[in-house]
Amino acid sequence: MKQLLLIFAVLLVLPFNTIAQKVAPEKLNQLAMEHGKQSLNTLYELLTLPNDAHYPADIEKNIQWCEKAFANRGFATKRLETSTVPLLLAERKAKKASKTVLIYLQLDGQPVDSTRWFQKSPWIPALKKPDGKGGFTEIDWSNLSDSFDPEWRIFARSTSDSKGAAMAYLTSLDVMEELKAEPNFNIKVIMDFEEELGSPRLPGAVVAYKEDLKSDMLIIFDGPRHVSNEPTLTFGARGIATITLHTFGPRVAQHSGHYGNYAPNPALNMAQLLGSMKDKDGRVVIPGFYDGITFDEKTKAIMASVPDDEAFIKKKIGIADIDKVGTNYQESIQYPSLNIRGMSSGWVGKEVRTIVPPTATGEIDVRLVMESDPERLIGLIKEHIKSQGYYVIDNREPTEEERMSKSKIVSFDYEISYKAFRTDYDTEVGQWLVKAMTRAFGSEPIMIRTGGGSIPISPFVTTLDIPAVLVPTVNPDNNQHSPNENIRLGNYIDAIKTFTAIMTEKL
Repeated sequence: MKQLLLIFAVLLVLPFNTIAQKVAPEKLNQLAMEHGKQSLNTLYELLTLPNDAHYPADIEKNIQWCEKAFANRGFATKRLETSTVPLLLAERKAKKASKTVLIYLQLDGQPVDSTRWFQKSPWIPALKKPDGKGGFTEIDWSNLSDSFDPEWRIFARSTSDSKGAAMAYLTSLDVMEELKAEPNFNIKVIMDFEEELGSPRLPGAVVAYKEDLKSDMLIIFDGPRHVSNEPTLTFGARGIATITLHTFGPRVAQHSGHYGNYAPNPALNMAQLLGSMKDKDGRVVIPGFYDGITFDEKTKAIMASVPDDEAFIKKKIGIADIDKVGTNYQESIQYPSLNIRGMSSGWVGKEVRTIVPPTATGEIDVRLVMESDPERLIGLIKEHIKSQGYYVIDNREPTEEERMSKSKIVSFDYEISYKAFRTDYDTEVGQWLVKAMTRAFGSEPIMIRTGGGSIPISPFVTTLDIPAVLVPTVNPDNNQHSPNENIRLGNYIDAIKTFTAIMTEKL
């Protein structure tokens, strides 16, 4: 009897991970499935909360929901106030932990155009199954109580970007509760409710709340997996800056019969100006734009190890050829980009009219990489515009004197949202994550040097001086930022499994 009591006492004081490491992948699968199914109604509830950051009252409801959800799982929460909506920090300490892991979650979403969603509302989650013709057919939510098909999908705004990941993380905490498992590190979770606005308040908040956020490493539960939909780790992301240009013609729209061939057309000027920035192969022709981008043999090997199917990618997005910035997809996103994200002038469609428009607008986004300084790139673009014969003014209307003395005028406004970041593969956080995911899935994850998208992580990396790695989990064909955004149920379950494996991996 004494021996049994002694064994029981030893088991009680064994480090959590000694127990957790014995949880087989099959058990992880089972628990992820069981808790995942139980969590779907809670995910439904979260997805019904509109979360466009342009509407702070809606964001407040999401913040309150998260406060309650994390408090119910033993976290202390604190609002990190900003001039608009706060960030939310949730913290849970572990016994005798020597390290702290900071986790980033995004809870806001892109604006919606309800007319382009194939369901009642983007805020009423719809369960759909493949129709066998490349589309989906809605089925009743009650189907989830009886069966579960990993190919079914939930359609609603923010399912994949990124409330699905947030709910999967919360569910992984429930799995750990069943396992009676505690990580051997402290957990801090920072929730961003303005990511889709470019997180304009985040850099200042990281500085202001540096002590609250102090950690040893950052992991980001956001983004889609590799296009193959295999488990993925991404070790960097491009930053982003934006530019808005306006060209000017007559003071007000003029009859094209009376003034065509006489009044310069600002739409044509804008098209020519933007066209002058790139060659026919899609490469930026502005001198110095790609300076500093070189790849050694090790880097080339890292990129070559990513199993991209270029033919599949082109077919998937519907293109016959690619820009010649890089020789393949992985190489292309290691360079800064200059993308025309929108143009407008005059009227089109049913409202079209025969006029010379008064203005034209060009919207540009510049994706940043580690080797490119954003201020330098913005400066190069501005100087290029001047070299095309334009008189550049700030974001305003030209004065009467400027109209009468300058033949080509453009207003120039820009914003640098955040810089790029990149973490080496062999850092502690990278090795830890690879070990956890290999345990969960039986093979090493796909490892991507730099993802093409941009997320507001560089303020954490630079201010807190910590490495960061993304753990993307959602299906690549999720329509994020677009109508009919969705998450595949199989990916949602895999996300729970992924996060549980990470939380139960000894650090």
